[in-house]
Formats: sequence, structure tokens, C-alpha cells
Amino acid sequence: MKYALLIYSGEARDEWDALPETEQKAIMAEYVAIAGEPGTYGGEQLQPSATATTVRVEGGQTLTTDGPFMDTKEVLGGFYLIDVPDLDAALDVAARVPAARMGGVVEVRPLVEG
Repeated sequence: MKYALLIYSGEARDEWDALPETEQKAIMAEYVAIAGEPGTYGGEQLQPSATATTVRVEGGQTLTTDGPFMDTKEVLGGFYLIDVPDLDAALDVAARVPAARMGGVVEVRPLVEG
């Protein structure tokens, strides 16, 4: 089954910058390792939420707003697309995403397969 692992975390750069460089490199290596695993077929880190543009269409008019849809503590920071045997396997991968243990969350959602 194919799943999207949606990675939500805070955007506070101060916390990241406060980590020793060796720890930053180790954490990034974990993300790279997941991206390189068999069954992972896509994924990217996203730019900060302040770079987002939200689009709505109301009454035939396209309305755009700078920034994310909602002002929240946690924002979508990246994602993986994985193809694994079942939900349990997807949850195992999600539990290894560093953000899950660093105050963020990973939402696991099955993809609609045609």
C-alpha cells in the first residue's frame, strides 16, 4: 500500500541552531536514510510556511493569501511517499522520522490508488 508521511513540526530555527553541528548532521542523516530506503519513492523538505500562498475560489473569483491556511504551532515541513506492505509498516517508518521524537508529529495517510 502507498502512504504519505506528512511531517509537522515547529519552525523555530533557534532550537535547530542551538543543537551541536554533529547532532544536526546526525539528524539530517536519518532523514536521508529514510529517503534512500527501498519503498520510499518520493519526498521533500518544504520551504518555511511564510513562503506559502493559499488559493481559494469564491463566486468565480480567485483569492490568494500570503502564508499558510491556518496559523498553527506546527506546520507541514516535509513529506515522504512510501510503498509498504501495510499500515503497521508505514507506522514503523513514521516512528523513525526525527520530527516525531523532537516535538513534532508525522501524519500517516493512505493514498487513493486507481
